[in-house]
Amino acid sequence: MTNPWWIIGGVLFVLLNAAAGLIWLERRMLALWQDRYGPNRAGPFGILIVLADTLKLFFKEDWIPPFADKVVFVFAPAVVAASVLMSFVIVPFAPGIVVSDMNIGILFFLAMSSLGVYSIVLGGWASNNKYALLGAMRGASQMISYEVFMGLALMGVVVMSGSFNLSVIVEAQKNVWFIFPQLIGFVIFLIAGIAETHRLPFDIPEAESELVAGFHSEYSGMKFGMFFIGEYLGITLISAMVVVLYFGGWLGPSFLPPVIWFVIKTFAFIMLFILLRASMPRPRYDQLMEYGWKVLFPLSLLNLMVTAAIKLWLSTH
Repeated sequence: MTNPWWIIGGVLFVLLNAAAGLIWLERRMLALWQDRYGPNRAGPFGILIVLADTLKLFFKEDWIPPFADKVVFVFAPAVVAASVLMSFVIVPFAPGIVVSDMNIGILFFLAMSSLGVYSIVLGGWASNNKYALLGAMRGASQMISYEVFMGLALMGVVVMSGSFNLSVIVEAQKNVWFIFPQLIGFVIFLIAGIAETHRLPFDIPEAESELVAGFHSEYSGMKFGMFFIGEYLGITLISAMVVVLYFGGWLGPSFLPPVIWFVIKTFAFIMLFILLRASMPRPRYDQLMEYGWKVLFPLSLLNLMVTAAIKLWLSTH
């Protein structure tokens, strides 16, 4: 399906600016919740801190360690940003505002989000640094494991809507949002999404108290900036997917345009990501993996089987 250039350009413009704005928002919110000053020098309310950070990254020495695999080292940061931006291709922001309304939207989302693992593994391996490699191995096992639970949680929504198309899934929630019949699936998807973006409390791949900075220990300048932007784009993506799958997407009372409802709901979940960082402790690595395979995996299977059984029973009665 061919889309007007303004949809593609508009989505790209909004996402990149939102990712930059989240840097300021997160610092202000963390300061508020932890009762301290946030950015307050560069511009009103510190709003120009994003510009200051960007200029600093541009003019910082773009150093490549002599012991690194140079080609892979340079390539790795681009993978995370590209894979997340590709995932946004199938997100319906409002009726008719979607880059590509694919019938296999959910499968495309899972495929693109899986590619983010390569960024971490390649960055950690190419750095030729033991702390970076440990962070990369942690990140790969965490992301691959939690993708399993994320996919199984999504299947409950697919069973209820009868489609992999995200626009169809939103339309199927006109009577009731899927958060109510799929509460367990929502909780599993949200936890898996936090682990996928390796944000607190699941920031184990870059645990600064153990691994310096994990997989991006050797990165500087705009290469580090690409990892940074990729992380904030990932937060926005998971928040948007939660809204589309469980909270009715653009659906809402008619006194506001559909796209505004979508933005409000997505913003609420972005704030949840920031609040978790402000308040939650980090578990040990073995606790994270145990929690996934011993708790989330059985729960996601149970949720899928019960959903399928109820759907089958309703279709025969």
